[in-house]
Amino acid sequence: MKLVKTNDGVATLRPFGGLVDDLFNGSLGRWIDEDLSKANLLGLFPPVNIRETKEAYELELVAPGLQKEDFKIKLEGKTLFISAEKKQQEQKDGSRHIRHEYSFRAFKRSFTVDEAIDTAKIDAKYDQGILTVSLPKHEAQIPQEKEIAVN
Repeated sequence: MKLVKTNDGVATLRPFGGLVDDLFNGSLGRWIDEDLSKANLLGLFPPVNIRETKEAYELELVAPGLQKEDFKIKLEGKTLFISAEKKQQEQKDGSRHIRHEYSFRAFKRSFTVDEAIDTAKIDAKYDQGILTVSLPKHEAQIPQEKEIAVN
């Protein structure tokens, strides 16, 4: 009488009947490789969206709880650095935390800027927890719309 049904005879020779191998080589393993390796599990940096329009590229970083003074944006050569740091505020009213689940961390992100960007016109604004950095394209890089007649 066979108590465990297997797809191959080799599975019974592996530890735990190959359960661990099947678990990590199957869909869970692919999820770990594809999603967790790209995820920001430790909250070390904010997520960013990059959008291209006809005139510019726009970076949108989600960074709630900060003030515009907390950000530092610097261009060094072809690298754009965006960083932020918020100091923990001390409690001066004599109260103490019973539970403290969130804190503000510093972060630093960098992006490569190519020749299409007019670095003299880079602009940034912070509104409702989202930092938007606009990277305008050079005038020559903006595609011109032109209708062409068929002869």
